[in-house]
Amino acid sequence: MPRSTARILLVEDDASLAESVRLVLESRGHRIEHAEDGDFAIDLLEEGGFDVVVTDLEMPVMSGIEVLETIHRKHPKLPVIMMTAFSTTERAIEATKKGAFDYLIKPFEMPDLLDAVEKALNTARLVAKPVQLGEKSPGKDALIGTSRGMQEVFKEIGRVAGKPVPVLIRGETGVGKELVARAIYHHGNRAGKPFVAVNCAAIPETLIESELFGHERGAFTNAVARRIGRFEQAHGGTLFLDEIGDLPRETQVKLLRVLQEKVISRIGSKDEIAVDVRIISASLRDLEQMIADGKFREDLYYRLNIVEIPIPPLRERRDDIPALVTYFLAKYAGEFDLDPPSIHKKAMALLERHDWPGNVRELENIIRKALVECRGMTISGELIEASLRKSVVRPRTARADPEAPQGDPGLSEYVRSMLLAASRGEIEHAFDRVIEDLEREVYRQAVELSHGHQTNIAKWLGVSRLTVREKLDKYGLFPKRPTSRKRKES
Repeated sequence: MPRSTARILLVEDDASLAESVRLVLESRGHRIEHAEDGDFAIDLLEEGGFDVVVTDLEMPVMSGIEVLETIHRKHPKLPVIMMTAFSTTERAIEATKKGAFDYLIKPFEMPDLLDAVEKALNTARLVAKPVQLGEKSPGKDALIGTSRGMQEVFKEIGRVAGKPVPVLIRGETGVGKELVARAIYHHGNRAGKPFVAVNCAAIPETLIESELFGHERGAFTNAVARRIGRFEQAHGGTLFLDEIGDLPRETQVKLLRVLQEKVISRIGSKDEIAVDVRIISASLRDLEQMIADGKFREDLYYRLNIVEIPIPPLRERRDDIPALVTYFLAKYAGEFDLDPPSIHKKAMALLERHDWPGNVRELENIIRKALVECRGMTISGELIEASLRKSVVRPRTARADPEAPQGDPGLSEYVRSMLLAASRGEIEHAFDRVIEDLEREVYRQAVELSHGHQTNIAKWLGVSRLTVREKLDKYGLFPKRPTSRKRKES
């Protein structure tokens, strides 16, 4: 039960869904007022006294976005939760950018709704007003994904885009960290101003300070002319520091000073130049371990990590692969002046099963190669299989350790039996089946040992709570709930 009951305005034109939501919220002690359209909802809001609004995004006459904008003009402290059947990047970012506290993709689980409502109530108690974001900027980004992990990324983009705070983007190579940085820029209030990207890992250590802060003529050998640094280039806009973990420690000190004092000095000059730059940084490195090892400054870490956005690897969001494939096929078919070919179901199955150590960038490269090599109007499974074999990105493997303990006999026997069955043609995709069985057993035992405590399971396994929920759903490991009584028909 929530700590206190709330008065909730529900705006939904689907009578069946509205009734289901009302019953669930009322079962938690909340009081519900239902409006079938936006106009009626605005009239009810004039009465005041609401704690949370839960509204559909797509409605006749007045859209959920218009309802949201009206609420934030008149009741800026009132949190709004959006419900939508459309999970595109633009809609996700627009909703949170305009101040939505959260949004749910239909069909959603009622526990997710209850969780969102409770978080909204808690936040309303602690903050003066919900997040306000600027006007939507023109242009279209290329972030693709409807998985829960990517929806969380979209929400964070919407929440931070209009706020002048540093953002640290975390994720493996190839997940799209620069795309997320550009999305924050395009949907923020600095859109139209410069966006300058610097790959700290690609610049020699001796040149990185000159690259960032600039230099005067004669400041060092070969400095034959004044150079404007990236900070000056990005003045008024956004500076994206990719692979910030590769920044030399000496340069880290100077970057920290810029963040604190908002001034730079070119190499060879004592003059200070004021700069107004928003910093977005990214790293695939374990910065916390680098701090422990004395390789990264802790004070700089906290300056950069005001907001952190982790991007899930592609292997943790396989549901996004078909949409990504469709996107890349259309993108490169347009570049090559081709009609986009179809993709055989076997080819798609191979792509969905691949581990993608190179993440989205590797998938993009495979699709581009397949378009070049494709003969006809269908990308075959054989073509994708050959492309995957030739992929330059190889799965990460642990170093061989001659003193490492041998495998568990029971597990070894199981794996051997599966491989023998595959060799006899009795089963297909033995690897996937073994991994799935192992994963199921890991989660089954975790549920048993934790007594179903999902936060503990996530902590033990080093995954997100969303991942835990998805796996428990997948393997049917949730405790059985008592069957609810059917409602009487009116």
